Amino acid sequence: MEVAFYQLTTTSLEKTLPKLLEKAYAADQKAVVLIDCGERLGLLNSSLWTYSTNAFLPHGCASDDPITHSRQPIWLTTTIENPNQASLIVVTSGQSINRKSGFDRCIDIFDGNVADTLKEAEKRYQQYQTQGLACVYWRQTLQSGWEKI
Repeated sequence: MEVAFYQLTTTSLEKTLPKLLEKAYAADQKAVVLIDCGERLGLLNSSLWTYSTNAFLPHGCASDDPITHSRQPIWLTTTIENPNQASLIVVTSGQSINRKSGFDRCIDIFDGNVADTLKEAEKRYQQYQTQGLACVYWRQTLQSGWEKI
């Protein structure tokens, strides 16, 4: 599993996540988005439907009709699951992902302006490196671009 860390410094998760998911969707890559709680899942679910009038990100979550779960290109969840057979997991909850989870790639996105959150992300980075996983670290610039560290 390859792990990419994205440290947010200038924009919110709600503004950044759709752009990352657009890239995965354009590459025909299915994704699971792991979210910390049901309330935040609801906010991100709404955000993905309304973030742009010029874009569309089809997605689903457990409250949708079960018959559609496996067909969703993007799956929002509060538990580590993979009903859509995704190769990518996007972690917004600060959880660590087991290398045997079945995902090929993990994006760990977090608010780098919160000291405790930043410390926890650094611990996860070290943990993944200790496991021998390929890790890359991106920090958001003041212009909302990304620099590789």
